[in-house]
Amino acid sequence: MSKLYMYVVDRDFGFAPNPFHGSCTLATCAPRVRAKAKLGDWVVGMGGGRLKATGRCVYAMRVTETLSFDEYWANEAYFDKRPVRNGSSVMMVGDNIYSRNEVGGPWQQLDSHHSNPDGSANPVNVNKDTSANRVLISRDFLYFGKAAPFVTPRVLERLEYKNRRGHRVFEDSKCAVFVDWLFENYRNGRNRLTGDPFDFDQSAKRYSGIGSTLH
Repeated sequence: MSKLYMYVVDRDFGFAPNPFHGSCTLATCAPRVRAKAKLGDWVVGMGGGRLKATGRCVYAMRVTETLSFDEYWANEAYFDKRPVRNGSSVMMVGDNIYSRNEVGGPWQQLDSHHSNPDGSANPVNVNKDTSANRVLISRDFLYFGKAAPFVTPRVLERLEYKNRRGHRVFEDSKCAVFVDWLFENYRNGRNRLTGDPFDFDQSAKRYSGIGSTLH
């Protein structure tokens, strides 16, 4: 039976989630969701106050693969997800950023959206991200970004959804309510970007790891 993990997306740079290169990946942030969601479960990011998108669905992804950070880093299929900070906006927000020189060794953080302004590792983000050594991958997703639609009030009422910190978990029957609404209305948006990320014009920025502070 599938579950639905729903949380509020505070920042939407195309980094977490990263909907580029043919898959939607959640490799940073939301460690509790990344630790718990299983194959076949749905992860849904709702807009929040900072994005002025409360009640809107930023993205939805069905988990089709999970990898450890080591596996994600070494898998050629996801090399394009490694960030290049002097590249295009898409390249700058790559989320394949964690590797180790040896098994069990300290995590190395590639220069990325989660690094310090000088490109060095940001320990706050390293510690939070790696607290769940798990990457969620989807090849069955809808990413809306700035085009995020309002979720029908009756659906939110059925879920008893409240815009708040943390995440909510809905079991199979309530999961079906949301997924049915999603595909009844937005089936044509499957596996593509309907809109750019809300913060895509600031893709060169870096997240400090504290509140919503950017560098």
